[in-house]
Amino acid sequence: MLRCWALQHWLGENNKGVIHLPILYQFPTWLQRLYRGVVWRKDASSKVVYLTFDDGPIPECTPELLDILAHYGVKATFFMVAENAERYPELLARVRAEGHTIGNHTYHHVRGHHTTIAEYVADAKRGAQILDTKLYRPPHGRMRYLQKKAMLEAGYTIYLWDVLTHDYNPCYSEEHMLDIVKRYTRNGSIIVMHDSLKSKDRMLKVLPGIIEWLLAEGYELRNL
Repeated sequence: MLRCWALQHWLGENNKGVIHLPILYQFPTWLQRLYRGVVWRKDASSKVVYLTFDDGPIPECTPELLDILAHYGVKATFFMVAENAERYPELLARVRAEGHTIGNHTYHHVRGHHTTIAEYVADAKRGAQILDTKLYRPPHGRMRYLQKKAMLEAGYTIYLWDVLTHDYNPCYSEEHMLDIVKRYTRNGSIIVMHDSLKSKDRMLKVLPGIIEWLLAEGYELRNL
């Protein structure tokens, strides 16, 4: 874990081991406004937050994730890679049957900066057709201006996030991720986690604590 230690040493930590670099977890509101046309955060006047999960569904993770959400009686939004949903239609059906919202995360999890505008939009639209949704989140949160413009003109609502948990990062402990949520969650926050093999162990361990803290703080958890 030398790489994790080097990152923490370079950025600096507090006495809880949490890295002091807020932009890693939440882009400032003024910076969010510069990236126009996308939704980073919902209504700030209501004590409501939104759990979102990218990349699934996969049998190694999604069923356990759904069991946790059902245990607490909360809803979430799943931004699915449509290729996964096509491979595991029973998981897509279960997510929908249990009242969660389906969003599109492209068909192949393509990166906007590595793909032409036409190829990117075609892949995203193919995902939308399979998932039957106009909600969209770009993989890695990145897309070119003309790709974003094309998706907006086609009637898609693009969601990014207000709180990034870093559950995909092996440098981040369960305590660290929970502390991120406690520090940066606010009214209307869209919290992003991952329904993936890479994130599975960390996400499933920390999710109950996150939900319990949000509910104890009086937040209502809704789907988008």
